[in-house]
Amino acid sequence: MRSVYGNAPQARSRILLVDDEPEILVALTDLLEDEFDILSSTDPLDALNILRDSPDVAVIVSDQRMPNLNGDAFLAQAREISDARGILLTGYADLAAVVAALNQGRIQFYAHKPWESDALRAMVREVAEHYRLERALLTERVLLHGLMETLPLGLVFSDAQGRVIRHNLTPDRQVSEEEGVLETSLYPETERAAIEAMRARTQERGQDEHLVETVDDDVTHWHEFIRAALPWPRRPGGDLEPINKRWQVGIERDVTERLAMELRLRQDDKMRALGTLSGGIAHDFNNLLTAILGSLELLSDLSPPSDPMATKLLENAAESARRGTVLTRRLLEFGRPKPTTLQPVPVIALISGMRDLLAQSLNRRTDTEGETGRCTLDLAGVPSDLKLPPVMSDPGQLEMALLNLCINARDAMPQGGSIAIAAHYAEATQGGSDHVVVTVADHGCGMPPEVVARIFEPFFTTKGIGSGTGLGLSTIYGFLRRCNGDIQVQSMPGEGTRMALWLPVCQEAECEQAESEADSAETLSPQRILVADDEDGVRLVTEQFLRQDKHEVVGVSDGTDVIALIEAGEKFDLVALDLLMPGMSGRECGEILGKIAPDLPILYISGYADPDNLPEGAFVLGKPFTPQMLRRAVANALRRNS
Repeated sequence: MRSVYGNAPQARSRILLVDDEPEILVALTDLLEDEFDILSSTDPLDALNILRDSPDVAVIVSDQRMPNLNGDAFLAQAREISDARGILLTGYADLAAVVAALNQGRIQFYAHKPWESDALRAMVREVAEHYRLERALLTERVLLHGLMETLPLGLVFSDAQGRVIRHNLTPDRQVSEEEGVLETSLYPETERAAIEAMRARTQERGQDEHLVETVDDDVTHWHEFIRAALPWPRRPGGDLEPINKRWQVGIERDVTERLAMELRLRQDDKMRALGTLSGGIAHDFNNLLTAILGSLELLSDLSPPSDPMATKLLENAAESARRGTVLTRRLLEFGRPKPTTLQPVPVIALISGMRDLLAQSLNRRTDTEGETGRCTLDLAGVPSDLKLPPVMSDPGQLEMALLNLCINARDAMPQGGSIAIAAHYAEATQGGSDHVVVTVADHGCGMPPEVVARIFEPFFTTKGIGSGTGLGLSTIYGFLRRCNGDIQVQSMPGEGTRMALWLPVCQEAECEQAESEADSAETLSPQRILVADDEDGVRLVTEQFLRQDKHEVVGVSDGTDVIALIEAGEKFDLVALDLLMPGMSGRECGEILGKIAPDLPILYISGYADPDNLPEGAFVLGKPFTPQMLRRAVANALRRNS
């Protein structure tokens, strides 16, 4: 037999037979064992213990007159420990006991001894089926009530006329069984029309979904409503209940956080796409800039122009190319930040070098409202004597941090204003370290304390949808923590915001190490170096830079040429590999060299290197580079492998 509540086949029902005469038990067992699982006992007290150990007994067939305990009394005690249904067998006319047992609900049927086999079998079958239906109904009620009381969703069951059958929208989320209450009365006025329209569509289609926007205390919430029709079970040989008589279930949940997360994920996908795109563009552009800058510098060294105008034009071209390298680096760091590379950084020189870029970024226009207020840059708080000590930081990421803070300050002043950048020295207190503090301050809208407490959380933003990703300040915070620095915020609504970057001062030993590395690069003895780069212009510039330092240089255009030379017995002190080359890439070439020439130092050069795909422990020189940068990279690569 199949269950009316599902497609799983029903297990055989379990029957407990109780009679003090063993031969009666044998006869009953022979009669019922084909359809039921049988338990039996000749002692009613023992039968009670069997019930305690077997809570799935569906039917008890008991004799009335037994020693120690009569059948009606036994069934009365059985009802206290089991919900099995009872059938009483009587071998004599004890109608008073039978009637009493029937009235008290302890038995459903009784039969006389001797019994008629088919009638008794049908009687047991009916009682067992009644037990199964009762247990199934109890299970459904427990599941429904548990669902209504614990599910973190709003559930409303209603009839075809829109009257509430059950719901859990009460404040304490208890099930309410009010009668005659219309479903629309459970919702605010603004949602009632939408609910009624959904009800009509659900009656027609069988299901419907809808998003409703609500505003509570100036906070926007989105609620998702899902409705489904609940058709009546198909009757044997009949049809389903007509559509216009269907019951419905409405499911409501607040999806504000989910929609916000989906938006953040879309923004993150955009950032990843931009990172991939910017990486490809930056790689090609850096190759061009490397060739341009290197050629200009080599040209200036080979034949210094005697005409002052020619000198000025060369310097102008070189300066423009250098600005292009800064823009390219920022494009790369925007799309996919590199790991923090700490080195001594002169803060004042860095801020001064960003003056033009910051000034251009603070001027803005809008397409819909014409020109907005302009922001000006105030650098009066930056010392001009260059006496602040260098800090240990990553210059590229520090530039990006200052740029992002200035843009945030600009956005906080839509009517325009002044953005002040200042820097000062802060001595150590209570055993800490000295810092250089760089502040960015505005006179904009400011932020309340509860917003200030969250601004460094990833994806948190106070800007409108599509205007911010919530990644800027969290990225700055992560960068500063990697630098062993910190950021402090002072802000009040209507009073503006002041962001302070605390950057650890470069320790004397660290500065001396940087200077010694520079000195060792200057005094490096001539080496035999193999250069591999598929860009002819870049390879030419790299070779000439190295030859100026008296190195012997061999240039090839592919990783396979490098392997061929090494396998042919050529000896080199260093191999400089471009990471991204057609055919065999620099990474693949380096892996092969690690097997056939494990002691050969390798310097990787790339205009765009994904940090996740670099060889372990590799030293990478970014394009474009100056002769000094190449000289230092060669020295470091040789020293690391010595």
